[in-house]
Amino acid sequence: MIYPLLRKFFFALDAETAHGVGMAGIDLIKAAGMASLLARPVAPDPVQVMGLDFPNPVGLAAGLDKNGEHVDALAAQGFGFIEVGTVTPRAQPGNPKPRLFRIPERQAIINRMGFNNDGVEKLLSNIAAASFARQGGILGINIGKNFDTPMEKAADDYLLCLDRVYPAASYVAVNISSPNTRNLRELQRDDALDALLGSLKAAQARLADRHGKYVPLALKIAPDLEDEQVRAIAALLRQHHMDGVIATNTTLSRTGVEGLPNAEQAGGLSGAPVLARSTAVLAKLAAALGGEVPIIGVGGIMSGSDAAAKIAAGASLVQFYTGFIYRGPELVAEAAAAIASQRTLHMPGTA
Repeated sequence: MIYPLLRKFFFALDAETAHGVGMAGIDLIKAAGMASLLARPVAPDPVQVMGLDFPNPVGLAAGLDKNGEHVDALAAQGFGFIEVGTVTPRAQPGNPKPRLFRIPERQAIINRMGFNNDGVEKLLSNIAAASFARQGGILGINIGKNFDTPMEKAADDYLLCLDRVYPAASYVAVNISSPNTRNLRELQRDDALDALLGSLKAAQARLADRHGKYVPLALKIAPDLEDEQVRAIAALLRQHHMDGVIATNTTLSRTGVEGLPNAEQAGGLSGAPVLARSTAVLAKLAAALGGEVPIIGVGGIMSGSDAAAKIAAGASLVQFYTGFIYRGPELVAEAAAAIASQRTLHMPGTA
């Protein structure tokens, strides 16, 4: 695998510049028919979640491809599903640069991107040009609110995005947990979340009738939740018959990176230091849900064993982003193999 050599080059660049160069490189490799240079084959390991048939349970988390510009190239790396976004109704530049910082000593990243994206219409145009979804690939679209939309009108942005992306999405992820849009996490409060989920589910029913297909809705939550909040969110997910929940987004905690360069930068921390916190929330959520709502586990997956730990804690699928930056495409096959091995070990009649 050549990625460790490529990473040295990327890590010599500013993090956001490296991201752009890397995505362009993945596109070029795909166009040249040489995706196998980066990724090894992923053995089929089909699983049905949210009524969808996933070829394997390892997905790409939202954030890496905000505008859906690289879907086919990323899919060639072996992912069982791709999630693009977060997308907002209108294009917005996000927060001022620099806004993406590595902490390589701990395999971590801090970002305060701020939902920078080209808007929902551009994302839909990019997706239409890709073959992944047309060929049956599972494409999640992650939606959010514009930074200047007042919180009391936040639901309008989510509903507009849901209406626009519904025909193109395999599932829609509702992002109320980014720490980089002011006050966004207030939507995780009981009353605000109850109202938002009610509106989204009503819109989903109307859209299913209109388009003749049912597109699942998943909620993405933060790792910075108290046990009581986790139980309250679980109750609302069950009450509103949500199709899935993604646990979790980045953390505001700096546990595990204290004193290191970039550790005091504002934004959400991802990567290895968030694994324990994220997996603990996942396990509590799984216990509270009692199997009624499937969980996509994300946060701190840097190895196959990390991915298997998410499944053991109660997830049905996993995703990563920061692990892809540090480990490269080899992590996809490694995570898929670890999950498949764990499932085999726990099958009835096996040792």
